[in-house]
Amino acid sequence: MKLNRKLMENIILSFAVSVLLLHSFAHSLNSITTDKHALISFKNSITSDPYAILSTQNNTSVCNWIGVSCGLKHRRVTALNLSGYGLVGTVAPHLGNLTFLRYLDISFNNFSGFLPFELSKLRHLKVMNVGANSFTGEIPTWLGSLPRLEKLYLYKNTFLGMIPDEIGNLSQLEKLSIPGSSLTGNIPSSMLNISSLKFMDLSNNTLSGNIPTFHHLPKLEELYLSHNNFEGWLPSDVCSSNMSNIKTLELYGNQLQGPIPPNIWKCTHLEILALSYNNLSGNIPFEIGNMSTLRELYLGWNDFQGGIPAEIGKLTRLEVLNIANASLTGNIPTSIFNISTLTTLSLSYNSLSGTLPSNMGISLLNLELLYLYFNRLIGPIPSTINNASKLMQLGLSSNSFIGSIPDLGNLKHLQMLMLVGELILERNMLVGPIPECLGEVKSLREIYLGHNQLNSTIPPNFWNLTDLVELSLPSNHLIGQLSSQLGNLKSISYLDLSFNQFSGNIPSSIGGCQLLESLYLSNNLLDGSIPQSLANVRNLKALDLSYNNLSGSIPKSLEDLRFLEHFNVSNNKLVGEIPDRGCFGNLSDQSFSNNLALCGPIRFKVPPCTKKHHRSKSLMKIIVPSVILVVTMVIVILVFINKFKSRKSTLLPTAVLPVTEYRSVSYIELERGTSGFSERNLIGKGSFGSVFEATLSNGLKVAVKVFNLQLQGAERSFDIETEILGSIRHRNIVRVIGCCSSPEFKALILTYMPNGSLDKWLYSNMHSLDLIQRLKIAIDVASALEYLHHGHTFPVVHRDVKPSNVLLDQDMVAHLGDFGIGKLFENGEVVVQTQTLATIGYAAPELGMEGKVSTHGDVYSFGIMLLEMFTGKKPTDDMFDGEMRLKEWESESLQEKSVPISPTLLSSEDRDFCAKEQCVLSIYELAMKCLATTPHERINMIEAANTLHMINATMVTERRRPRYAFSVGIPNNGL
Repeated sequence: MKLNRKLMENIILSFAVSVLLLHSFAHSLNSITTDKHALISFKNSITSDPYAILSTQNNTSVCNWIGVSCGLKHRRVTALNLSGYGLVGTVAPHLGNLTFLRYLDISFNNFSGFLPFELSKLRHLKVMNVGANSFTGEIPTWLGSLPRLEKLYLYKNTFLGMIPDEIGNLSQLEKLSIPGSSLTGNIPSSMLNISSLKFMDLSNNTLSGNIPTFHHLPKLEELYLSHNNFEGWLPSDVCSSNMSNIKTLELYGNQLQGPIPPNIWKCTHLEILALSYNNLSGNIPFEIGNMSTLRELYLGWNDFQGGIPAEIGKLTRLEVLNIANASLTGNIPTSIFNISTLTTLSLSYNSLSGTLPSNMGISLLNLELLYLYFNRLIGPIPSTINNASKLMQLGLSSNSFIGSIPDLGNLKHLQMLMLVGELILERNMLVGPIPECLGEVKSLREIYLGHNQLNSTIPPNFWNLTDLVELSLPSNHLIGQLSSQLGNLKSISYLDLSFNQFSGNIPSSIGGCQLLESLYLSNNLLDGSIPQSLANVRNLKALDLSYNNLSGSIPKSLEDLRFLEHFNVSNNKLVGEIPDRGCFGNLSDQSFSNNLALCGPIRFKVPPCTKKHHRSKSLMKIIVPSVILVVTMVIVILVFINKFKSRKSTLLPTAVLPVTEYRSVSYIELERGTSGFSERNLIGKGSFGSVFEATLSNGLKVAVKVFNLQLQGAERSFDIETEILGSIRHRNIVRVIGCCSSPEFKALILTYMPNGSLDKWLYSNMHSLDLIQRLKIAIDVASALEYLHHGHTFPVVHRDVKPSNVLLDQDMVAHLGDFGIGKLFENGEVVVQTQTLATIGYAAPELGMEGKVSTHGDVYSFGIMLLEMFTGKKPTDDMFDGEMRLKEWESESLQEKSVPISPTLLSSEDRDFCAKEQCVLSIYELAMKCLATTPHERINMIEAANTLHMINATMVTERRRPRYAFSVGIPNNGL
């Protein structure tokens, strides 16, 4: 009986265990089925699966699906990682049924829509990464109900609105990343109490308010708040004892102001400090030298006072130092050049002065990037820079360095050399030859040596730099012929050799430069024909061969250059038909003006081509030389007869070729071209005559300046302009095409400027110029004056710089004209003029009081013109009388911090208001430097032009400032 009872108990127990096991199995089976259904629903919400990672997974266990991980015990889905598969669709709410999920990463896909509320059921979730998708709407408040969440990544979506307070409920959160959205409002105070937080990235949003204190976040190591709208001062406790673990602090690209708190040195573990692109002021605290752990320091694009503290030299671990465009003055501390760990040093766009230390390169053994351009550094470039053997980019442009370029042959890693200018024509005063050692630096990618006084040939080994991408040598005194090895530059995309004295032919090997996009050879002495091989340079976008002595015809094969947008062969000796198909269909007449005998479509303003039939090529070989001989004899006879007639009688004036090689134009042609010098062709009147619009017999539209010889000084004015303009070749100076001269009639034929004078655009109700246009015109005029004062063989003083003498071509490029009272200095730079001829209001004080004529007088006139251009006030305005003149009015306004600006230039609703206001303020400050009472206290035109280029570059930077300037701390899939 007892045995049977015992047996029954065992049977009942076994049955109960079986039932429990069966129930557990059934529950487990039901749970895993739930997970599978959730994932299938998730898969069905995906509209595009470019890698087909979900297409074959229906019939397999979900634990074997790509990107799915399951727990060993319950075989429930614990991780879903589908990052970077390019999936498109929405997130199915069924994903919330994965109740054992601890890790969710669907970043770097194309999911859109809202994050479903059902995800709030993922109570075990520790890591959630939905970054780099297209999720919209507000950040869900239910995120605050995920109690175990440690890492939350929402970066690079299009979330709107404010950061919800509920985020502060995530008491275990260690990393929060929400950069690259459109979040607004303040940082919620609740977030400042998440004591576990180590990483916070809220950069690239539109958050506002003051930077809060983070002293309740003792574990915080990395803080990214860059590119928002935070304002106010930096918190004084930004480096309090409670934040001793902070290693990265990035606050750049906001509207912060005031000084840097001196106690910032208390951040004893700080490695990266980025405060650039703010409005910080005051001095850079010397205490910053105590931050011994600092590796990267970014303070640029602020408005500091004073210089660079020498204590920065104590930062022996510093790798990156960037304090560009921060209004710094004084010398560069020598101690900086002793930081052997530096890889990047950028101090450009400041007013740093003095010389570079002679041993500057000895300790910079790890330096890769050195940018010191747009400063006021003087003296030679130290030869020890050659010791910085790892240097890859060297930018020393827009200073006042003198002497020759040092040996750089040891810089084997050099890729970019900017001794003067990138594409904005920056300048120095370097002389001598181009160092041959540069041709040995095989890694060179970019060389910019433009606007100097280099006076050699191009070293032969330059043509062996097969990795060279950009070579820019404009506006020097380089000579010689272009090498036939030019075609070796297989990687070249930009080549600028304009405004030099190169001669000979353009080598046909240019066709081997298959990647060339921009070729500028204008304003040289090149002759011969345009090579047919240029048609092989299929990527060519810009080709400028103007102002040379090229002959022959324009190759018809150039029509096949389908990317060509800018083409200029004007002012040469070309003949024959202008191609009309392909890229030539979009060109204007200005591309072909002032040539010998071009013909073609009427829109190019040239005569139509007439086809002539010739019997045979052999006949041409006989006829052409005979015709040339006959024509030559006729010309000789006519010249003899003309000279004889001029002695016997006074007839209508005829063309007499001056010393300079101007085109000879007859009086009859000018009379016909101006409709008898009629009033309707009158463009304007000047001190010594009138200017007429004319159309010459070849269809070319020109401006004719006719001198009134009845006026005293008119003939002298003609001689001066002929002499000065005959020796000038510059894109911003009006060019003389030809002349007509006799005792009874004198006229200059000038390039026609269809947009008239700057004066017309400043004061006419029919025209208007925006701020950027005025700035570019000011740069053009400054470039012209810089060339006249410093780039010409002898200094040239214009003596009458004013808006009416600034003419604008069809592209609104400014050209300085009217040199009728100019002065060419062959001995010295100052003369005493007994007769004052300059315009009232623009003339320098020393001209009126002492009669002194010098380049400093042009600088003064330029300063007045700058004020006029941006205030809208003429110096002769009725409001200026007695002691109050334009200069004094502007000076008082600057002292009162009330900047007068022409009302058409600036609106408080302009999104670039602050940048434009600062631009105008900088221009006014430059103008006042031009208007110093004592001539030798004024800056020169090199400095003036450099400053305007810097202002323009700053404007471009501010208007195009990237929203992602630094890493936003995006996690990888292993988080």
